[in-house]
Amino acid sequence: MKQVLIIEDDENLGKSLKKIMEAEGMVTHLATNLKDARALVSDTLDVVVLDWMLPDGQGIDFLKELRAKNKTVPVIMLTARTDLIDKVLGLETGASDYMTKPFESRELVARVRVQLRDKNTTKEREERIVAGKIIINSFEKEVLYDGKKVVLTKMEYELLKILAENPKQTFSRENLLDKVWGYEVFPTTRTVDTHVLQIRQKTVDDVIETVRGRGYRLGTISNVSSN
Repeated sequence: MKQVLIIEDDENLGKSLKKIMEAEGMVTHLATNLKDARALVSDTLDVVVLDWMLPDGQGIDFLKELRAKNKTVPVIMLTARTDLIDKVLGLETGASDYMTKPFESRELVARVRVQLRDKNTTKEREERIVAGKIIINSFEKEVLYDGKKVVLTKMEYELLKILAENPKQTFSRENLLDKVWGYEVFPTTRTVDTHVLQIRQKTVDDVIETVRGRGYRLGTISNVSSN
């Protein structure tokens, strides 16, 4: 479940927003000051809703702290400040979005969902598997070998991806059938052999190593880091 941290000194507003977020299926934490907010910050947070003016400091300074610690969690600033310069300051400091009070709670929920969607998309785009000369971009389902794009079928891609994700592990043919094709029982393991052969033909023979009597694993030529 997605986790949201609301930092708002108006307890009634904070509790109302917390209730709304929880009704949307989000795990929601509430802090009414910066001291409590700092104790609630974790790498599992997905969005922070941050009030500008707080009893023990300014939200903008808390935002600076987050960014100084390389915390990339999306932050939506809430404030009664309407001057353009304040909005610019918030965004330039690292805020992902900015809402002025008063606001509709439904709009805030919508903006939180936009940040969650954008965060997921960014994460997917950044997910790469690097195993020596093999680079797999999970979002695009693109495979590069030694810097050159390799066109694989869906099953070839899934088979190579499993091996690349576990470069030191040997998989039996039956195990690969289960993981790639979803069959616990299959009439023949030749399907795996055929796909391994096809991957080798599209890259190099040593990209997948045969472990006699056990199955397949990522080849040493691919397993060694190219850095």
